[in-house]
Amino acid sequence: MRKTLSTLLFFFAFLPGFTQTHKFQSVFIYSFTRYVQWPDAYNQGDFEILVLGDSPIYDELKNMAAAKKVGGDRTIKVTRISSPGEIRRCHILYVPSHKSTQIDNVLAKVASQPILIVTEEPGLGIKGSDINFIVKDGKLAFELNQAAVNRQNLKVSNELTRLGIMI
Repeated sequence: MRKTLSTLLFFFAFLPGFTQTHKFQSVFIYSFTRYVQWPDAYNQGDFEILVLGDSPIYDELKNMAAAKKVGGDRTIKVTRISSPGEIRRCHILYVPSHKSTQIDNVLAKVASQPILIVTEEPGLGIKGSDINFIVKDGKLAFELNQAAVNRQNLKVSNELTRLGIMI
């Protein structure tokens, strides 16, 4: 598993262009599904991803969901929501940079629910996001906030912690 994620990180780190960023992020998000463990109650039914607001990643995630499954047989359902008040039971919540000002409302709404919060704005990892995409030395990378992950009652594999920038 580690080799697969390492290969993805290496490959995508050298591909330029903002237009490609969301495509790469969607691949990372799909990969995270293999390295994060949710409580047993979340291991049945569809695997749900919410996207807060309009973002190009929504279409990328929809395309990925049409072609992939989680755990071999779970359908991925991607839904766009317009405000933190619409957050409901899901597995992953993606907060794009233009919605980063709403992170406090997102964190309050999610509280200690087992929802992996993924963001893409400098500083949001420290603020409480579980995984925060950043660009480091011109390459796509991600910060991993272990304390936030623990609060969400999620378990992250050692492989993911070794590949992320721990904060």
